[in-house]
Amino acid sequence: MIAAAVLAALAMICAVAAWRLTFARWTWRAPRTAILLWQSLGLTWGLASIGALLAFALDPYRKGVVHGLAEFLLSVEFGARQPYDYLRLAALIAGLSLLAVLVALPLAAGAQTLRARRRHRLLLALVARDEPAVPGVRVVDFPGAAAYCLPGLKSQVVISDGTLHLLSSAELEAVLAHEAAHVRERHDLVLLPFAALRRALPWSKLVRDAQASVELLVEMAADDRARQRCCPRRLATALLRFGTSAALPTPQGALGVSAPSSVMARVDRLVRPEVTLPAAHRFLILAGSVVLAISAPLLWLLPG
Repeated sequence: MIAAAVLAALAMICAVAAWRLTFARWTWRAPRTAILLWQSLGLTWGLASIGALLAFALDPYRKGVVHGLAEFLLSVEFGARQPYDYLRLAALIAGLSLLAVLVALPLAAGAQTLRARRRHRLLLALVARDEPAVPGVRVVDFPGAAAYCLPGLKSQVVISDGTLHLLSSAELEAVLAHEAAHVRERHDLVLLPFAALRRALPWSKLVRDAQASVELLVEMAADDRARQRCCPRRLATALLRFGTSAALPTPQGALGVSAPSSVMARVDRLVRPEVTLPAAHRFLILAGSVVLAISAPLLWLLPG
């Protein structure tokens, strides 16, 4: 029962830490570090929650989650008598069901996203054109403002005619640098597990807030990459122009430059940048994230 209790406590700690992290503002000073912490909390919460249920269910074997589950499967195969009451059986079913859901949903979300991107690429092949003024970028003949990227093996950055007329050359360069950062750092893969968890727990305010926090941090991380190649004020003015124009919604499976809910926070950060988080603090957070991420798998091996 020790392993089950420790895993349950770890899952609770992760949930409380995630709740506190949704209100934190130091994350804006080190978005990449904060994203890694969010990933660690999400992974650990999932493994700890599943592990707590399975550790309780498999406690009669006194071999921990991994070896206890192997023992259970062997006993099922050879028709041995199961040392179970109804409560442990319910915990076993719940743990395996949660494991299946948390594995299947990201896979399903990923497959749906790939299909959406494939359809959108086919559409772009018909309606988009190359523009000498912006080499390597696909331009769509549409008066509204749009700028987004389709990540993947054949990534594409797409803008509209309206964007070309809306932004100055310096602002357009900043927007393209932002989109290039999304493509290079595969921020779509960062967001995928959180979107999948939102589908699994649509009623959870904590999950909604966590997804929104990570989405904002991803945009800030791309802003930081863009500011290394261009003037941050130009990116800020470009965001404001998008925010005040009739900007088009980002297509499914794509990452856009501007989300209305996060524009002002990003503009303030670009115009009045805060002092970055000290290197020692970032190192401690990264080390803590690593320790947290490996704790649950190790506890799966802890005998009951």
